[in-house]
Amino acid sequence: MNDHARTLIGQALQQAERFLLITHIRPDGDAIGSLLGLGMALLESGKAVQMVLDDPVPLQFRHLEGAELIKRAIQGDFDVSITLDCSDVSRLGKFGEGIEWHINIDHHITNDGFAKINLIEPEAVATAEILATNLDIWGFQVSKAVANALLMGILTDTIGFRTYNMRSDVLRLAAKLMDAGANLPVLYARNVYQKSFEAVKMWGSGLSRMQRRDGLVWTMITNQDRLMAGYPGKDDADMINLLTAIEDAKISVVFVEQPNGKVKVSWRAVPGVDVSQVASQFGGGGHPAAAGAELTGEIQELCEAVLEKTYLHLREDQRNSKNS
Repeated sequence: MNDHARTLIGQALQQAERFLLITHIRPDGDAIGSLLGLGMALLESGKAVQMVLDDPVPLQFRHLEGAELIKRAIQGDFDVSITLDCSDVSRLGKFGEGIEWHINIDHHITNDGFAKINLIEPEAVATAEILATNLDIWGFQVSKAVANALLMGILTDTIGFRTYNMRSDVLRLAAKLMDAGANLPVLYARNVYQKSFEAVKMWGSGLSRMQRRDGLVWTMITNQDRLMAGYPGKDDADMINLLTAIEDAKISVVFVEQPNGKVKVSWRAVPGVDVSQVASQFGGGGHPAAAGAELTGEIQELCEAVLEKTYLHLREDQRNSKNS
């Protein structure tokens, strides 16, 4: 089925002239990398392309060529609409309604296939991997700008090639992108391990609240924490990845209070524990090892409800493991 979708996407990219590309709210590196990777490839082939986001481009990704072209409003007509790295239309923010989506390219196992043509590959480490694998097959050149964007997407979603779903062929694909001009050392520094002073200061508040229970580790970041630190984003500044480094942590959870009365929840898990099942109970989704959801309510009350479900899921998983 994916082979058929791949063929149809290649035909659409070649035949159409005007494209709308969009990715999810609070975009991460894979979202921005996929948006720029496909967008720049289309632009460089002479196509008319709109790259659109509901949120501003995060500061750490603005160094990428083409980032200044990403807008926050649709400004003209288009023939083909494409969503990237987005599992459902609710994750598109204000663009989630009123648009007919032609193509949906993603690697989230919880993707509901909302477009006319859906290329969903859960085994891919990133949506950027799907694009990097297929762009030349679809007849597009991988320039230096495209290669940098796609390698950045792969780097960030694998936390620097160290997630449990890494494969040897992804490393070979990264080498191919480097041959096309991608600068691995710069991308690694700017998007994997370098953090702003404000981000690390905000981590301090989260670390001071960190708790654990039988393999479950969690913390929260409030609006006040973000304001006091001067952190401009609405995310956790990758604090969830810091918690995953804790020895004996089977599941890590970070709750981030949002200015609009909502709370963003991020789960991470070791291999064999599927946190996407927990996220789906709260209207979210993602991957078995990394999932998220956005809830409405008071952060402390939501924290208690989510942790109860998460803890029960972990206990059930451990019981099943012992019995198998």
